Amino acid sequence: MISSQDIKIGTCIRMDGGIWKCVDFQHRKPGKGNTVMNTKLKNVADGRVLERTFQINLKLDDVRVERRPYQYLYEDSTGCIFMNQESYEQIPIAKGNITGGEFMKEGDIVEVVTDSADGTILSAEMPVKTNLKITASEPGVKGNTATNATKPATLETGAEVRVPLFINEGETITVDTRDGSYVGRVND
Repeated sequence: MISSQDIKIGTCIRMDGGIWKCVDFQHRKPGKGNTVMNTKLKNVADGRVLERTFQINLKLDDVRVERRPYQYLYEDSTGCIFMNQESYEQIPIAKGNITGGEFMKEGDIVEVVTDSADGTILSAEMPVKTNLKITASEPGVKGNTATNATKPATLETGAEVRVPLFINEGETITVDTRDGSYVGRVND
């Protein structure tokens, strides 16, 4: 059991016959009444998102999770196929259950989160930062850098991000997989 004020981003709970993962929360004290926890929960099975408010000190059924490194191999009709780094077992995970999945390329190591009670796969998470090569981008116009101007660039995974004008096609950049933002250029 877990108390409602202990819910953080990434916490998994059992509720309404399913497993829900917290994607956002806010501890709120209204002018009158008791403190409450506003949460945004995502169903790990079907991806539905709902907002739920809990009273403080409400006991919830938590899910004990294990995190293990898996290597991304390929994608087929069953989903993205990952290989356990220890047992070499291969498992499919739906692309919608992978945080930062649009920035994933073959060979990347992701962290797979499973329910320790029955081994059910809850989600997979890319590392926060990853290096990717730009495959398509318009050339920047010289002298057009007075402001923080950006342009679209297509990455080797097919994802599109906004980059500064001085970044050119063929360069490798670091991308934040949580929101798809440009972090910096990688010096070879």
